[in-house]
Amino acid sequence: MQKVDTKESLEKTIRELEKECQEQPKSFIVHHHLGLVYRNAGRIEDAIRELTIAVELDPHSVESHINLGAIFFEQGRIDEARAANETALKLKPEAAQAHANMGLIWQRQGDGSRAEEAYLKATRYDPKLITAWVNLASAHVMNGNFIKAKEAAQQAIAIDPDFGIAHNNLAVACYFLKEYDKAAAALDRARELHYRPEPRFEQALAEARRQQ
Repeated sequence: MQKVDTKESLEKTIRELEKECQEQPKSFIVHHHLGLVYRNAGRIEDAIRELTIAVELDPHSVESHINLGAIFFEQGRIDEARAANETALKLKPEAAQAHANMGLIWQRQGDGSRAEEAYLKATRYDPKLITAWVNLASAHVMNGNFIKAKEAAQQAIAIDPDFGIAHNNLAVACYFLKEYDKAAAALDRARELHYRPEPRFEQALAEARRQQ
């Protein structure tokens, strides 16, 4: 029943914002909000359209560029994602989320060094941005910096002890440091928090513990 209520509430919000857009067609804020709600509703092309309108109405809207870039990334439109986040950073060099998004882009393209650099900038500008710490841990693993990976994952857990992927990334870092029992404990905690670990990693950890 709750899912129905949530869906009905979302649809009501969409109708209200669509009406506001008709009444205030030059309001980038209304188009921006409608784009975000469309995204939450899974209406991706509509979300892209509204956020594109938002940045056309206000090219200095950093958040609109960032959110548009995030959608492009999710859709695999990497060049457009990078362009949107680069624009956001030209407008606001301290935009932590844009740096974090650039980290994802570089990581997707296999450039661990640039990904690491981008995540570090994100954490400097916003030390509480937990996704930046989690992804920094992943980038450190990618680059073979396992101690730093462990520290980044622990920092994420300090921010939110109930963030499952942070415990998973801690487990990965501990595995590569040959701290297998700590890795197993972290992985157990990730599962308790409803995070699904990679089965191949689970098998590798189980095998390592059997052989120690």
